[in-house]
Amino acid sequence: MEHIIAKLLSDFEEGKMNRRQLIRSLAVAASAAAAAAPAVAAEGPAFKAVTVNHISYQVADYTKTRDFYKDLFGMNVSHDDGRQCYMTFGDTFLLPRNARQGGTTPVPRVDHVAYTIETWDKNYVEAELKRRGLTPRPDTENSFHVKDPDGFDLQISGKEMKA
Repeated sequence: MEHIIAKLLSDFEEGKMNRRQLIRSLAVAASAAAAAAPAVAAEGPAFKAVTVNHISYQVADYTKTRDFYKDLFGMNVSHDDGRQCYMTFGDTFLLPRNARQGGTTPVPRVDHVAYTIETWDKNYVEAELKRRGLTPRPDTENSFHVKDPDGFDLQISGKEMKA
């Protein structure tokens, strides 16, 4: 828009248009810009995050991590399968898990964060992620993984995905 205004003013100053033509051209440019602006603003965010669903945390020995968080914060332990467990607090949970054997990534590390969105429609979510140039990877009936701009694993889930 600034480029257009500068060009119109330049044309006026160089005598290529009169004042009436300048005003008419500025009005048309302003109207076009105003008409286009709501289309961008109306699109808005694709989803509304309402909580952190869980934090996946790779550790050397999940039992030490489990016991630490249980004893310090009183987190409830569930789904303990000898390799990982869910540790609930509020509407979210910590997911400490043993790092893969022979892995090259140092531990501890957060390997992904899952955000719960307000409205879950699997087909819509998948289509919207693809429309935004992301490559959704299904994880459960209620979640997809994508990479954020920095390559971090991000999980997007519905409210039905619980610990």
